[in-house]
Amino acid sequence: MSSKELKHESEYAMLYFLKDPPNICSLIGLLSSIIGIYFSITGKYLYALIGVLWSVAFDWADGMIARNLKDRSDDHRAIGVQLDSLIDIVSFSVFPAIFLLSYGRFNPLFLPGAFLIVAGGALRLSYFNVFGMIDKKTYRGLALDNNVIILSFIFIFERFFSYQAFSIFIYAIMMLLLAFNLAPIRTYKFGAKWFYVLVAYTIIISTYFLWIQ
Repeated sequence: MSSKELKHESEYAMLYFLKDPPNICSLIGLLSSIIGIYFSITGKYLYALIGVLWSVAFDWADGMIARNLKDRSDDHRAIGVQLDSLIDIVSFSVFPAIFLLSYGRFNPLFLPGAFLIVAGGALRLSYFNVFGMIDKKTYRGLALDNNVIILSFIFIFERFFSYQAFSIFIYAIMMLLLAFNLAPIRTYKFGAKWFYVLVAYTIIISTYFLWIQ
C-alpha cells in the first residue's frame, strides 16, 4: 500500500495504534521475546525458550485476530504489518543470536554464527516484505518462527549430553536451520487450526521446562 493511500502522518499520534488489538498482541509477543533475551543472558536457557515460544504463539495470534477484525482500518493494517516484521527480527533473529552466544559462554567462535543468524533473518524478512509468499499456503524457505519451535524441542534432550557436545550440536543445528530459512524451497504455511496445536505444544514444553529447571 502506498503512502498516498494512508492518512497524512500528522493526523495520528503514534500511540493511537495501540488501540488496535492485533498490535497489542504483537507487543505482548515482543515482551515475551525480551524476557527470553533476559534469561538467555543470565544463563537460564530453559526459561529463555519458554519466553520465545510464547512469542511465537502471540505472533500467530495477532494474525488470526487481524483476519477476524471486520472494521480494521487500512492505517492500522499498514502499521501492523510493519510492527509485526520489526518484532520478528527481535524474536526470531536477535533472540537466537543472543541465545547462541550466551550458550557458547560468549566464546568468540560463536560470534560468526550469531552474526549470520541476524543477517540471515534480516535478509529473509526483507525478501518477504517485498515479495511475500509464493501463494496463500506456501513460503519460500523455512519461516523463522519454526527455528525456535525446533530449538525448544531439541533442548528436551540437553541433559543427556555433555555441555561441550551439546553446544557444538546446537551451533550446527542453528546454522542448518538458517540454511533452510534462506533456501529456495517451498514450505507449508500452517493454517489457523495449527494455532491450537502450537498453544498446546507451548503449554506442554513450558510446563516440562519449569518442572526440570
